[in-house]
Amino acid sequence: MNVSGIEQFRVADGVLVDVRTPSEFAQGHWPGAINVPLFDDEQRSLVGRAYKQQGRSQAIQLGLRLTGPVLEDLSKELTQVAGGSDRPLRIYCWRGGMRSNSMAWLASLQNHPSLVLEGGYKVYRRWVLEQFERSWPLQLLGGRTGTGKTDLLLALQCLNVAVVDLEGLAHHRGSSFGGLGQPNQPSTEHYENCLAEALDGYRLKRAEQIWLEAESSSVGCCRIPKALFDQMQQAPVLEIRRSLDERIDQLVEVYACQDPDELLQATERIQRRLGPQRTQKALEAIRNQRWRDACSAMLDYYDRCYDHELKQARERSHIELSGRNPQAAAIELLNTGRVVPIDAP
Repeated sequence: MNVSGIEQFRVADGVLVDVRTPSEFAQGHWPGAINVPLFDDEQRSLVGRAYKQQGRSQAIQLGLRLTGPVLEDLSKELTQVAGGSDRPLRIYCWRGGMRSNSMAWLASLQNHPSLVLEGGYKVYRRWVLEQFERSWPLQLLGGRTGTGKTDLLLALQCLNVAVVDLEGLAHHRGSSFGGLGQPNQPSTEHYENCLAEALDGYRLKRAEQIWLEAESSSVGCCRIPKALFDQMQQAPVLEIRRSLDERIDQLVEVYACQDPDELLQATERIQRRLGPQRTQKALEAIRNQRWRDACSAMLDYYDRCYDHELKQARERSHIELSGRNPQAAAIELLNTGRVVPIDAP
């Protein structure tokens, strides 16, 4: 077993193993890590209480009593996670203390080399927050609702452009309707972890540009870190424009397949902003499955919101992409030289 600082730990070989409790892991973890908890949530609470009330020695004894019956299962799970015998593991807990060291010892019994993160997940979180203080070469892709910004960004990513999908990582499309048909959102803490890893990956590739969608400070319940959002507000915005018919077609394709009751609820959540007439028109259209009418009823509100936000951009330009699918639009953006792929000279 060896112990290392975070920079050495990041580049070392081996599967990432988070040995904290399931609830700690769910709150936030190193993206890509596999959870092999030494204690479950209740056991950790008991050990922590024993430490506070009876001291370190008694807490250790309790921990040994709780884990003794499952050591064989834990050993097998570590070998399974490693992908075979003699494969290395990178192990961390909350502070890089007894849980990670205990699991590293257990791994060593099956000849798995292991590296323990000094300072644990707490140090990793410090590294994550530090990333947002860096200066990043951000470029924003803007456009009114229904212009297909996310699809275009993903098409650009397939052409080796540095793209951080803010909505994809948040499992949310950013509006009142944004969570429909999406998995549960991560915590803001885990969202930050994923953002930091994505940015650092492009730093290592020396990307000249990193493209993000122009967003508000929150994507559903996930908050964009303030330091990163401040940089986004200073970044150039490229606005894509499409015809109204295309935009409505895009919205119908995305939302007509969703649960009508959930669409009604999402509409009612913004009725104060839509106003009574637009709200009733939209609700009636949804009930009668007149999807184009429902989208049309709400676009005026969303367009005014977007236009107001776009005025705040310090540097902006636009490009007309009507009639082009995401792949053709991505190629056109590369051909204009506005978007630079990672491997460009």
